[in-house]
Amino acid sequence: MVNPRFPRSRIPTFTLFTSAITLALCTFFLLSFLFTTHSYSSHQHHFTGSEGGIAHGFESIRRSILALKTDPLKPRLDQIRKQSDDHRSLALVYASYARKLKLESSKLVRIFAELSVNFSDLMKKPQYRTLFSSDASPVDESVLRQLEKEVKERIKTTRQVIGDAKESFDNQLKIQKLKDTIFSVNEQLTKAKKQGAFSSLIAAKSIPKSLHCLSMRLMEERIAHPEKYTTEGKPTPPEVEDPNLYHYALFSDNVVAASVVVNSATKNAKEPWKHVFHVVTDKMNLGAMQVMFKLKDYNGAHIEVKAVEDYKFLNSSYVPVLKQLESANLQRFYFENKLENATKDTNNMKFRNPKYLSILNHLRFYLPEMYPKLHKILFLDDDIVVQKDLTGLWKIDMDGKVNGAVETCFGSFHRYAQYMNFSHPLIKAKFSPKACAWAYGMNFFDLDAWRREKCTEEYHYWQNLNENRTLWKLGTLPPGLITYYSTTKPLDKSWHVLGLGYNPSISMDEINNAAVVHFNGNMKPWLDIAMAQFKPLWTKYVDYELDFVQACNFGI
Repeated sequence: MVNPRFPRSRIPTFTLFTSAITLALCTFFLLSFLFTTHSYSSHQHHFTGSEGGIAHGFESIRRSILALKTDPLKPRLDQIRKQSDDHRSLALVYASYARKLKLESSKLVRIFAELSVNFSDLMKKPQYRTLFSSDASPVDESVLRQLEKEVKERIKTTRQVIGDAKESFDNQLKIQKLKDTIFSVNEQLTKAKKQGAFSSLIAAKSIPKSLHCLSMRLMEERIAHPEKYTTEGKPTPPEVEDPNLYHYALFSDNVVAASVVVNSATKNAKEPWKHVFHVVTDKMNLGAMQVMFKLKDYNGAHIEVKAVEDYKFLNSSYVPVLKQLESANLQRFYFENKLENATKDTNNMKFRNPKYLSILNHLRFYLPEMYPKLHKILFLDDDIVVQKDLTGLWKIDMDGKVNGAVETCFGSFHRYAQYMNFSHPLIKAKFSPKACAWAYGMNFFDLDAWRREKCTEEYHYWQNLNENRTLWKLGTLPPGLITYYSTTKPLDKSWHVLGLGYNPSISMDEINNAAVVHFNGNMKPWLDIAMAQFKPLWTKYVDYELDFVQACNFGI
């Protein structure tokens, strides 16, 4: 009789479940046996030193069983392959970018392409291809290590090439490198400019050996024969004070330059005997000047040679420049200036020359007092050459103006703003920064108008205010621009052509058409640094036939 609590239909199910458990236990024992056998065999091999064939067989069995789950070397292989593919792609990207930039990098294109091919070729090698042939096959660790070694070597090479070539692709890096280069070059350029300007000033202010020799020989002649050259005790020739003649003022300590001015003016004058030259120098060069102008008659022209010390009113109690020269501050500025500081300011460097406080340069502001009997006078610098008769200047209607001069402004250049400090309230209130500047070097002065306008007093007023150099830097042109601000008459440009001492682009047509050419600038015609194309204009008036000139080898 069948028990109702255990139905007949459930008995086969229970039997199947029992069979499954039995099968699982058998499998477990079989696997345990295999591992135990392998361990024992390995142990025996270790101590007996038998051949490794059996052990290898057991190893293969172990690996095969593990492969049923996961081979521990597979992730490592995948990582190596991924690194290789990444760097191969990176090399291809850089090669493509190099082609796009058209760098001289045809070389870089080739290198990156070769790197990419190297990665591909590496993966295609037969011994490595088997590693990727089947996921089921075990990975040979020794082959894997060799692959890893070669991949790392190629990765190292790729990264090194990319690092070296990075600046060719990184625009920001290229821009920064270019900025650094520009900054470095600008630093070198600034330094070279300062050194060049300083060297140029030394060359410009030096006295050539031949010029020094000539001054010494002329002085020697003056000492040996004083009676021939002295003017002491002799009456002043009437021509020197005759207002009906053509009078010139020339202030210089350069004996050759002064003689060229007089020589060129007299040779080109239609009536040289009507021309009077007032040459003023310092006490040191007075003797040489006296001898030089006694050696020939200059076509009958009248020449007065005096020292600045002969004008007794020119003293520190009257002349602001002489008073300022006595100040400790100004002496320190000029005479205690150390060499290492001399080139700090290239723009202001030339103003650190004491010549700008020399009274010879400021005599031009005292012409009415120096020549009280004259009505008109032509002021000439010692670095000019006269090429035509200048008597036409005396026929110009000055319209009540004091100073007749050639204007030098063009565009925004040579305006008052370039010469004066317009941030100073006094300058800003009195003058226009756009007013046109004019040139010293050949200036025709109406001395009667000068006296009427009280120009010397005006000059004194401004010069005293500028004791600390706050209104303008040193020199004679800024105070001249101020003094004759509203009393200058522009002259035709053909009267006076400037720039032969610094501008090589002046046309010869303009020079040949000029009444006076001016070697303003550092490259004076008596220096070795003079411009070769302009120097003959000056040397043609040097008296090379004089024995003193020949003795000093004063060459062309």
